[in-house]
Amino acid sequence: MSNTFDIRLSQNRTPAEERQRILDNPGFGQYFTDHMITIQWTEEEGWHDARLQPYGPLTLDPATAVFHYGQELFEGLKAYRQADGSIVTFRPYANAARFNTSCERMAMPPLPEELFVRSLELLVDTDRDWVPTNVDSSLYLRPFLIATQRGLGVNSPSSSFMFVVIASPSGAYFTGGIKPVSVWLSEDYTRAAPGGTGAAKCGGNYAGAFVAQSQAVREGCDQVVWLDATEHRWVEEMGGMNLFFVYGSGADARIMTPALTGTLLPGITRDSLLQLAPDLGIPAAEGRISTDEWREGNASGELTEVFACGTAAVITPVGRVKGTNGEWLVGSGEPGPVTMRLRDELVGIQYGERTDSYGWIHKTA
Repeated sequence: MSNTFDIRLSQNRTPAEERQRILDNPGFGQYFTDHMITIQWTEEEGWHDARLQPYGPLTLDPATAVFHYGQELFEGLKAYRQADGSIVTFRPYANAARFNTSCERMAMPPLPEELFVRSLELLVDTDRDWVPTNVDSSLYLRPFLIATQRGLGVNSPSSSFMFVVIASPSGAYFTGGIKPVSVWLSEDYTRAAPGGTGAAKCGGNYAGAFVAQSQAVREGCDQVVWLDATEHRWVEEMGGMNLFFVYGSGADARIMTPALTGTLLPGITRDSLLQLAPDLGIPAAEGRISTDEWREGNASGELTEVFACGTAAVITPVGRVKGTNGEWLVGSGEPGPVTMRLRDELVGIQYGERTDSYGWIHKTA
């Protein structure tokens, strides 16, 4: 199909004063803009009926496949208002490519990358007044795809799907500013196993994580850290974010992140840091680390900082680790210089305060 959309503007847009009240303190994922994108897919017609329309409920039959078999997936990225007033997104084509990789794993039809990006551009441009101007605020974009076939039966994937994009003004993901989080090493639960859906951004991965996250909170921690499914000793992810480990300090500092094994989500922020860090003089590598090596590295001083990264929270330092065999501090328990330098550089590129020499910034509106 072409990138032509049927434009149906809302006649009941949020009043300016109410919108500004929301933008002054948006939180995360609590408020939504005036419009959304929908595109349909069927076996007979492929992608069709692309619309920009007023934000509102979706009408689905109780027997719709997504409710019963969880055939769905999503993406997450942000739009940023830059100093000159323009609005940009960060690496949207990387999100489009990952979206289609998830589609392949979930037996869902891929969406042309240009159509994916065009849907973001149209929604952001239409609802541009919802893009915050406050520091560390942005417009969070949530594209998702759901199975819409009516009927029960697990012999084949759905024969129809709906692609939707919604947008939500966003403040800091973790309240209280940039402060280290505490993490719980999950030994009772597994996020993903080889051959599973760990590398796909599908809702089932997150639904299965809630019980472990609740356990982390009961143990006095902010987040859960996932271990491998086989030995329960190799570190994989923190909640829905990738982890990085900092070895050494000053000119000798280097970073390492767990290698992609099919059980980890290939984060866009993770990939960006693997490119960015070496250009700042910080060697970066993919590898693996066990929980014992994490503890011993902190005790010896070899391992100086740990941070998590993802679209929503950008970069978040890890300050304390807890598990069934005890707990320990990461470094001093405070944000480290390597963590903050990488965060400042990445955020600077996203908001236009640093030169984008990678072609990551995509002007949207």
